[in-house]
Amino acid sequence: MSVHLQPHHLAMAETLVAEAKARNGLAPVDLDRFWADQAKARANPWAADCPQLPLGVLMSSECLFDELGIPENWYDVQHQAEYRVELSRRYNDLAQQIVGRRLLSESLPNPQHAWPGVKELHDIFEAKQEWHSWSYWLQPSATTPDELAALLDRVEARLAALREFILPPNWAEEKARLRAAGVKPPLYRGQRGPVTFACSIYGPENLIFLIMDNPPLAGRLRDLILRAILARARVLDEEAGFTPRTAPRGWGWADDNCCLLNPEMYEFFGYPILKGVFDVYSPQPGHSRYQHSDSDMAHLLPILGRLGMTGANFGPTLSVSQIREHLPKAEIHGQLAPFTFSRNEEVNTVAETIRDFEMSREKRGVVFCTAGSINNGSRLTGLRLIMAAIQRYCRY
Repeated sequence: MSVHLQPHHLAMAETLVAEAKARNGLAPVDLDRFWADQAKARANPWAADCPQLPLGVLMSSECLFDELGIPENWYDVQHQAEYRVELSRRYNDLAQQIVGRRLLSESLPNPQHAWPGVKELHDIFEAKQEWHSWSYWLQPSATTPDELAALLDRVEARLAALREFILPPNWAEEKARLRAAGVKPPLYRGQRGPVTFACSIYGPENLIFLIMDNPPLAGRLRDLILRAILARARVLDEEAGFTPRTAPRGWGWADDNCCLLNPEMYEFFGYPILKGVFDVYSPQPGHSRYQHSDSDMAHLLPILGRLGMTGANFGPTLSVSQIREHLPKAEIHGQLAPFTFSRNEEVNTVAETIRDFEMSREKRGVVFCTAGSINNGSRLTGLRLIMAAIQRYCRY
């Protein structure tokens, strides 16, 4: 049974699921009314006149394979745009029938509007990407304290001439061409979180032992990650014509591995990086401060609560009430367990929808999403079931 579910959640869910099964798996929902109410709810999840629990589970390209009955081939979807669009069109044809909307992009990128590649944070720290297990993974660029110290020496030297390092040789020419065509240059407003990034370039166990056994070197790594992020962002801001005063605000993190650190370690290593970046790019209360971490985050919530987070997507072991206690102004994206959805556990899916609505009823500010990724196996009929649950049971 999913965490925090009550008997009445399950009883209400069983009723709706039985109705869906009697209708060939299509849950009863007024689609036109749902999407009209969804537009108003999503525009302001905090509003007193928000009609219903806003829906954030709008699927992803990961869901193509099981829905279309084809072998999973994530590499081709990521690297062959025409293949991705072909599958997305087929998927959207089904989505139009089942949920009343085309959910995935069917647009092909325009190669004439593509900016030349800019080196990323992992390039500054000499980490290489390798494709395996359906994704790219960063490989360590140091494995011992001595190797790490030498790496940080090279990073410091790189930061002294970062513009030359990260911008490709044809940057000026392409910048002039693309700006003339009205194509906006890239900005840097999101990053693999500091703990996940450090675990990638140095190893999870190595990082934990480093913080415990060699705080000066761990602190140097922390400070250089912060310096490199801010320096890279500043270069790209300037290339886009912004000054520190006019630069767009807001920043987001994806830091699944932050759960590996206890509060004292996170306070020492992760928190200063988040605070340092937020101080520059989200200095005012209304500026976006977002973190995704689909892991068990309960022990870090009090620390994150000091950062004035405005958005959060945390793992399914947390409840809306737990998150709200520490992040009073954050738009909470959750807390449907991803595998409840991808395993097509229909009763639990509906019950978790009702549970999260009840926890959001008083203070609102919740967008019903998976507490983490939307995985292959998540079905359009399951999405329709959530929509029916929202329309019947989750109206404010």
